[in-house]
Amino acid sequence: MDNEYELELRGITKRFGGTVANHNVNLSVKKGEVHALVGENGAGKSTLMNILYGMLQPDEGEIVYKGKPVSIASPRDAIALGIGMVHQHFMLSPTLTVGENIVLGHPPSKSWRWKPAELEKQIELLKSDFEIDVPLNVKVQDLTVGLMQRVEIIKTLYRGAKVIILDEPTAVLTPQETAGLFQTIRKLTQAGHTVIFISHKLREVMEISDRITTLRGGKTIGTANKCDVTSRDVAQMMIGREITGLTREKSHTGEAALLVSDLTVAGDQDTIEVNSISFEVHQGEILGVAGVEGNGQTELAEALVGMRKPLSGKIEMLGKDITREKVGKRLAGGMAHIPQDRLKEGIAAELSLTENLIVGRHKSQPLSKYGVINWKEADLVSQKLIETYDIKTSSAREHCRNLSGGNMQKVIVARELSRGPKVIVACQPTRGVDIGASEYIRQMLLNLRDEGNAVLLISADLDEVMELSDRIMVMYEGKKSGEMTSEEANEEALGRMMFGLAEEKKEVAQ
Repeated sequence: MDNEYELELRGITKRFGGTVANHNVNLSVKKGEVHALVGENGAGKSTLMNILYGMLQPDEGEIVYKGKPVSIASPRDAIALGIGMVHQHFMLSPTLTVGENIVLGHPPSKSWRWKPAELEKQIELLKSDFEIDVPLNVKVQDLTVGLMQRVEIIKTLYRGAKVIILDEPTAVLTPQETAGLFQTIRKLTQAGHTVIFISHKLREVMEISDRITTLRGGKTIGTANKCDVTSRDVAQMMIGREITGLTREKSHTGEAALLVSDLTVAGDQDTIEVNSISFEVHQGEILGVAGVEGNGQTELAEALVGMRKPLSGKIEMLGKDITREKVGKRLAGGMAHIPQDRLKEGIAAELSLTENLIVGRHKSQPLSKYGVINWKEADLVSQKLIETYDIKTSSAREHCRNLSGGNMQKVIVARELSRGPKVIVACQPTRGVDIGASEYIRQMLLNLRDEGNAVLLISADLDEVMELSDRIMVMYEGKKSGEMTSEEANEEALGRMMFGLAEEKKEVAQ
């Protein structure tokens, strides 16, 4: 076979009712390369990869693998061919161990019984070859997100994958975990594996990829060698326009809108996750919270919005003690919350966009009268938000489960920021969101800050924290390990604080 490409998707078209997710899409991937697939939310990236992995069937087009047309009717067919996929939302059983998850659904074929020692030997060999360190006898539910991803990669390798699809692999990783993932990717390609890398993060795409294919509106815009384009070129191909950059006014801080004093919060296992932390967020200010995930940021956010009761300490919002108030009263009092897990906490996937977008004001006029929702008015409100936030959907009545992850995030952000909040607790607000939508969401947070509102930004994306924040607080093991202004901040200094290697700076004068 004299063929430049190991894998080709030719003229792929996929429709969902009246929506065309992929329209005559072409993708050609060379053996041993990292091929980035980029595009805005709803551009058709995940649909295309789900077709390649056998989770969806194309309406038109063909797949050619190693020079021969192939039929991939299911993930089992894909795995048999040597195609594996690590999904954005991991496909692991939390109550099973790492080793059990790796072999689950793929028992040894040459033996009538399990031989744990031999299986462990095979897995340890894969771990060694690709320098992927993960404990085999620990339950998945006790792992960090980064370790879970390593399990998924080993699982695909154990099943014989030569082409590995990584769907938004860095969306939930810290910078350190991302560096480790890139090291693994390089090991994979050096060993002759091929990686298809789906991402919104252009800096990472430019760092790790060999070639880049861009989709927009379900169509192929083009493929380029990484060395022949800039990140600005790729961004323009993705969104069809120039990236304008963020606009921010000079900071004019007012009174403390959110005041937290000696707050201590326990986690799900009754361990102390937030340990006597104190800080304040002023009107007209964005306070960024940086830190390796798992150092108390989640529990802090949950305590602030009323989802988790603190053991001790005090929370004040707009001069009022809200420490014991329920979520609804805090939201009604001027708080907005963008949760870090959109599927578990932010959205009701089985309900429509309209139902999700009006939550929090569905009991108030003009949306409701005498407890009865005016659905005509509700649809008008939701349609306006859909247009304002560029949510890609066929209808306001479409179920949210049919949206891409990034469009689900837009629904949450649209709902929360359109209620006129005074204090915004934003947790990973642009995680899994494309460059155009990310720019829009970040600008909205800056606009809210410029209008005199207080924003607490919790993000694992250091670039985002440094770009948006006026002050940055770093958390390590549930405590405040440091604080600095945005002018003082740099990755090295923040990185030291994130690992508890720097003493806390004195409070910055307001």
